[in-house]
Amino acid sequence: MSNCTNAAQVYPVKNKKEAKYVIDGVPKTGYFSLDFTLSEIQTTLSLTQGIYSRTERFDTMYSILSVTDFQSNVKPPSVWLNVQRDIFYKQHGLNMRSYIVSILKSVPVKYISSPELGFLKSISKRAGRRTKLVFRFPDNFLSDPSTNQTYSSLSKNLTFIKTIASGIMVPKIYIWPVTNDNYLQPPTSFVQDAHSAGLEIYASDFANDRIIPYNYSYDPLQEYLSFISDGGFSVDGVLTDYPITASEAIGCFADLNASKADHGKPLIISHNGASGDYPDCTDLAYQNAIKDGADVIDCALQVTKDGVLICMSSINLLDTTNVQMTPFSSRTSVVPEIRDTPGIFTFNLTWNDISDSSLKPKISSPLSTYYLVRNPRYTNTGKFVKFSDFLEYGKDQDLSGIMITIENAAFMAKSLGFDVLESLTTALNDAGYNNQTTKEVMIQSTDSAVLVKLKQQKAKYKLVYTLQPGIGDASASSLADVKEFAEAVVVDRSSFFAQSVHFIINQTSLLTDLQSAGLTVYAQVFRNEFVSQPWDFFGDETVEINNYAQSLNVDGLITDFPKTVRRYKRNSCTGLGNDVPSYMGNVTVGGLAQLLKNQAAPQAQPPSVAPMPKLDAPSVQRPPFPTVAPKNAPSGAAPPPGSSPSAAHTTAVSTCILLVLACATLLL
Repeated sequence: MSNCTNAAQVYPVKNKKEAKYVIDGVPKTGYFSLDFTLSEIQTTLSLTQGIYSRTERFDTMYSILSVTDFQSNVKPPSVWLNVQRDIFYKQHGLNMRSYIVSILKSVPVKYISSPELGFLKSISKRAGRRTKLVFRFPDNFLSDPSTNQTYSSLSKNLTFIKTIASGIMVPKIYIWPVTNDNYLQPPTSFVQDAHSAGLEIYASDFANDRIIPYNYSYDPLQEYLSFISDGGFSVDGVLTDYPITASEAIGCFADLNASKADHGKPLIISHNGASGDYPDCTDLAYQNAIKDGADVIDCALQVTKDGVLICMSSINLLDTTNVQMTPFSSRTSVVPEIRDTPGIFTFNLTWNDISDSSLKPKISSPLSTYYLVRNPRYTNTGKFVKFSDFLEYGKDQDLSGIMITIENAAFMAKSLGFDVLESLTTALNDAGYNNQTTKEVMIQSTDSAVLVKLKQQKAKYKLVYTLQPGIGDASASSLADVKEFAEAVVVDRSSFFAQSVHFIINQTSLLTDLQSAGLTVYAQVFRNEFVSQPWDFFGDETVEINNYAQSLNVDGLITDFPKTVRRYKRNSCTGLGNDVPSYMGNVTVGGLAQLLKNQAAPQAQPPSVAPMPKLDAPSVQRPPFPTVAPKNAPSGAAPPPGSSPSAAHTTAVSTCILLVLACATLLL
C-alpha cells in the first residue's frame, strides 16, 4: 500500500507495520494489507494518488472501503472484483476464495477477474450464472503460479481457458503492438481468436495521461475507437482510469455522422495547418489540415530578403527550422524590435535560400518541457510554402475561408522598407480573392494599427483583432475602439477561465463582454496533449472542445489538431437535446476547486488568484501605421524589398554565440 495510501506517513520507516515479502519471486519492502486489520485501515489510513504526474491535492480526502461498504455507500449497478494474488494470501493464512463466496449473496458481483487460473477454477461452481469469470493476462510474460504455465503459452491455448472462464482481459499492446519508437504495428488476431474460442475479451491499460502511440496524435478518444470500431474488430469492454472518455467513444463516436464539412459553428480554424502532426505551415501541414476537416486554413505571413511572401509560424528561423545546422547559421543577428536574443530571420534569407535542400522545417513541440514531442518520424518533413501557393490551396478545396496573420508589419515598414500590407493586397487580388464570395478572407493581427490601416483602405476582408492572453474582462471604451477596426477577436484560452494550479476557479466575464458587443469570438489554441488542459477536463481534449462549443458557444476554435474538432462536430450525441448523456454534458465550472474547498485540508486547496487584468482603451490603441521609409536607398530608387535591418537594428553575433547555439541544438 506504499504507493496508494499514506501508510508511510502514518507508520514511519522501521515501524513494525513495514514488512518484506516475496512477490513474483522478487523481495519487496512496503506496507501490505495482510498486516493490518480492517479497523486499522479504515481509521488510520487514507488513499493517495499513486501516479505522480497527476495532482496530489486529493490525497487523504478519501478513506478505504471494504467491498460491502463500497456496495452500500456507492451503490453501483454492478461490481467487477479483481483478485490479483490469491496464492500469496493463501501462503499467509488468508482464504480469498472463502471471502469472495461469502459476499456474492449481498454484493452484485458481475465480473471476477484474476491472473491465476487456478483461483477462477476454484470458485467457478460457486460464482453462479450471473457472475462472469475473466482470466487476466498481465503485461509481462511471467508464469501463472496456479498452473505453472507461462502466460505466453496460455495465450496460445484459449480453448483451455474457455473451460474455466467466460472472458479474458489483456493489455492493449496484445491487440495493437507498438514499435520501439512508439508507433502502432498491424493489429494481432487476438480479438478474433478470443471470439472464435467463445471468449469475451477486454482490453486494459487505458489512461488519458499516458504517452500513447503517436498515430493517435495524443488523442485518447481516438485510441478507444481503434479498439471498438476503426480496427475492423471490437473488444467487449475496456478497463480505464478515465471512464468519461471511454463512454464518449462508445456512446457518441463509434458511429459518426457521415457528412461533409458543414462549416457551421464552431468554425474549425487550423493553427499553422495541422501542426500537431506535421511541421508548421508546410505543404504537409496544409494538405492534412484540409483532409482532416478544417473549415479555415491559416497562414502566418512572413517576408524573405528578396521580398517573397511566405507562410511560417515564426519570423525567427531558429524556432521553425534546422537553420543552425546549415551554412546559413552565420546569418545570426539581434533585432530588439522582435526579440532580445539572437535569431536568424526570414528577411535574412532569400526564397532560394529557404528552399535550399539543406534547410528543413522542424515540427513544433509546444509542450516539450513535459517531454511530450510530436510525431518524431515527421520532425523535418514537408516543404516550405510561398503565400501564393497557400492561396491556391484555399481556392479549390471544401473550405469556408482562409485566415492570414500579420505581425511585425511596422518593423518591416520602418526597418526593411517593405510594405507587407500592400504586398498582401496585391497577392489576394492576383489570386482572385477580391472578386469572389465563396471563400471568406480573414486578416488577423495583435497590432490594431495594421487593422486600422486595412480598414482605411476599405479592405473587403474580415478583420480580426488578437487580444493579449490573460485578459479577464473588457471596458466599454476598449470594446468600442475594437469595433472601429475589427468585427472579430481571437481570445487565448487562458482568458476564459481564472485558474489556480491548473484548476478552474471561475469563468471570467470577458466572453460575455465581447459577445454583448456583437464581436465574433474565436478561441485559441486547442491542443490534444493532456497537459494542455485544466484538470477539470480530465486530460481529454474532446471534453474541453465540448465545453467551448456547448457552454461558451464560441464562434470558432483555432487548433493544432483539426481532425479532433472535426470528429467532435460529427458526433452522434450533441443533437439529442435533453437526452444528451451525462458524459457529454458540460463540466461544472470550478467544480473540482469547490470539492477541494469543501473537503481538502487547507494546504491542499488551490491558492487564491488575483483578479485578471481588464482590456482598456490604451492597451488597444497603437501608434499609426508608419510610412514605408526605405533605408539606405538611392534617391528615386526602390530598395530591394526585405533588405537587411540597418546597423541601428542589428547587432552582429560572435562566433562564440553561434557555437553555443549549435551545441545547444545538438544537446536537444
